[in-house]
Amino acid sequence: MNIYQVLLKMISEKEKGLAILIDPDKFSISEMESFLEQIPKETTFLFIGGSIVLHEATEAVVSALKEKTSLPIILFPGDFSQLTSKADGVLFLSLISGRNVEYLIEQQLRAVPRLKYCKLEIIPTGYILLDGGNKSAVARVTNTQPMPQANIESIVNTALAGQFMGAKLIYLEAGSGALFPVKPEVIAAVKKEIEIPLIVGGGIKTELQKKAAYEAGADMIVMGTAFEK
Repeated sequence: MNIYQVLLKMISEKEKGLAILIDPDKFSISEMESFLEQIPKETTFLFIGGSIVLHEATEAVVSALKEKTSLPIILFPGDFSQLTSKADGVLFLSLISGRNVEYLIEQQLRAVPRLKYCKLEIIPTGYILLDGGNKSAVARVTNTQPMPQANIESIVNTALAGQFMGAKLIYLEAGSGALFPVKPEVIAAVKKEIEIPLIVGGGIKTELQKKAAYEAGADMIVMGTAFEK
């Protein structure tokens, strides 16, 4: 399975993706079956990761999920220690909205020995953290400031810089538990300019918010906090 090609095919057929984000530190393997029954039927991917995850917790969750679902499992790692070859793919993230070299290139370098010989599909992803109205875990861990959503031109230019540097995806993130999600006008402006798929996550809790993001141009929505309980 080539995850990226599946996503491109979905987009060409005017379909929308929905990824459910699972944080291994907040996920109970014993309740996995009931969790999988509750997620929307239109779910296309499972994302696994968190800003801080205990050692080997990611691999345990991925292994358990593999026994119960055929959905593609994609790592959305907070750092290189969360990588596991048990998954199907990994978003190879670069926090291009921040200026902390640790999350621009250092974590990526540390990941290379783990990724060099494994069969994970590696998907270069330009990750842009936006202000969701609160201090997100991503902002705390990475020690970076989210971009104000009012500064649309700067957000668009950052997304384009990611594309020009070779990213295959752009991920607009308002942060887990955001008080408000990425605004439709931001999504629309970025989508208009980039030529690669657009993922949007953080603060999307309702069908209305999900629909607004799709209509603005998001190719895939990521929902997490709404499904953690």
